[in-house]
Amino acid sequence: MSEKSKIHPNALVHPKARLGRGVCIGSNTVIEEHVSIGANTIVGSSCVIEGFTQIGKRCKIHTGAVIGSPPQDLKYKGERTKVIIGDDNVIREYVTINLGTGDKGKTVIGNSNLFMAYSHVAHDCVIGDAVVIANAGTLAGHVKVESKAIIGGMSAVHQFSRVGKMAIIGGCSKIIQDVPPFSMVDGHPAKVYGTNSIGLKRDKMSPKSIARLKTAFKILFKMKLSTSTALKRIKKEIPKDLYVTYLLEFVKSSKRGVCKGN
Repeated sequence: MSEKSKIHPNALVHPKARLGRGVCIGSNTVIEEHVSIGANTIVGSSCVIEGFTQIGKRCKIHTGAVIGSPPQDLKYKGERTKVIIGDDNVIREYVTINLGTGDKGKTVIGNSNLFMAYSHVAHDCVIGDAVVIANAGTLAGHVKVESKAIIGGMSAVHQFSRVGKMAIIGGCSKIIQDVPPFSMVDGHPAKVYGTNSIGLKRDKMSPKSIARLKTAFKILFKMKLSTSTALKRIKKEIPKDLYVTYLLEFVKSSKRGVCKGN
C-alpha cells in the first residue's frame, strides 16, 4: 500500500491489496487481498471490493458498492476470474459488478462511465467508454455495451445482447435483441423509434451523416422489408458514409437479431 493512501481506521484493507498514491478508503469498507486500485481513486463507506479486481485511476466509488463479487451463475465453480475497470469511472451507491465466470472469464469496463445507484453489471459483460447506466439498470451476463450508449433507469438487457454505440434506451425497457448503434429504443420489448438525434448532434456528427443515418433507419425499420433486402437497398441508395457502414456491419453481425421498428 502506498504511504500516501488515506484509509479510514474502521476500514478493513488486506495488507497485500495494492493501492496507488492518493487512494482514499472510507469507513467500514472492505478491500480484499487480490484487489488493485489506481492512483487518486476514492472509495466511499461500506463498500466491498473483492476477488481479482483491478480498478483504474481517478474513479469515484460511492457508498455500498460491491465490486468483484462472485457471478450469479450456477455454472460458476470458484474459478479465478476477474473484473477489470478503467479510469475516471463514477460508480454510485449500491452498484454491483460481478466477476467473470468459467475458465479465465472477465468483466471489462472502459473509461469515463457513469453507473447510477443500484445498477448491476453481471459476469463477462464488456462496456466501452462514456456509457451511462441509469438507476437500477440491469445487464445480464455476456452483454456488450458500446461507447457513449445510454441505458435508461430500470431497464433490463438480456444475456448475450449488444447495445450499439451512441444508442439510447428509454427507462423501464426490456431488451431481448441487439440495440442498433445510433438508435433510440423504448418499450417492452424495446422497439426502434428512430435515431438518437440529440446524441448525434451533441457528439458533433455532421449533418450529412445524420441525414444518411435517418434514411438508413427509415429503410431498415419503417418499410417492413426483410433485413437482407433493407441492407442491400441501403448500400445501393445511400452514399458511402462511415457511420452508415458501422450500422450495416453491426446489423449483419448480429446473432440475436436487432430490435424491430416501431
